[in-house]
Amino acid sequence: MSVAALTLRFLNRELQNRFAGSFSGGLWALIQPLVQLAVYSFVYVRIFKAQLSGVGAPGYVAFLAAALWPWTAFSEAIVRSTTAVQDNAALIGKVALPREVLVLASVASSFLVHLAGFVAILIVLKLAGQGIAISGLPYAVLLFAPLFVLTLGIALIFSAVQVFVRDLAQALPQLMQLMMFAAPIFYERGLLPVAARGWLDLNPFTFYAESFRAVLLNYGTIDSLHLLIAIVTATVTLLIGHWVFRRLDPHFEDFL
Repeated sequence: MSVAALTLRFLNRELQNRFAGSFSGGLWALIQPLVQLAVYSFVYVRIFKAQLSGVGAPGYVAFLAAALWPWTAFSEAIVRSTTAVQDNAALIGKVALPREVLVLASVASSFLVHLAGFVAILIVLKLAGQGIAISGLPYAVLLFAPLFVLTLGIALIFSAVQVFVRDLAQALPQLMQLMMFAAPIFYERGLLPVAARGWLDLNPFTFYAESFRAVLLNYGTIDSLHLLIAIVTATVTLLIGHWVFRRLDPHFEDFL
């Protein structure tokens, strides 16, 4: 069986397992982001009275949604795929297969689910008059490509290391939460002191948060240099991730 066919088979299994026993099935990809957005909207808009300054600034709900769902795809894919090798220990011992496929299928399933939810959210916000530029949706989908490559590279590293350092899966959710608040997802860069704004660029997700808002809300611009840096960073991360995974792969069975 080819690698592509094998990947599709594992991807199908991931999606089936994800919604097994759920009344809503695949509709959870729509229900879950709608509920989460409603909660965040109530907390930040109704309680904290969050709003953006400046003429032509989008509503806070649209501002948050444009960055939150790409982040959800990114963070969930990393957390879920970190144990992909460990969770398939029995299969690894019996079947000869490229183990990277297990990680790829896990990352792809998270991106597919949340991309569907993201599109649904954008349509709902557009119908609600939140100023979503539907014409920017194709560009937003294209932005998922380097984000996916970056995520896969990180996932390959973490899934390989997790086989030997089991504490990684326990610490990762907390690390991802810190990374989330270190990116301009719930706030805009301009709210920070001038001296601190440049530090946001050390977080690789900062580019994506601001770029999704640029194409979907016409809020900000996509700098060509930063786009090039993001693509190079994603590519290099994937190459490093693949190298680390292949280096550790021969020792997996001894520790599983």
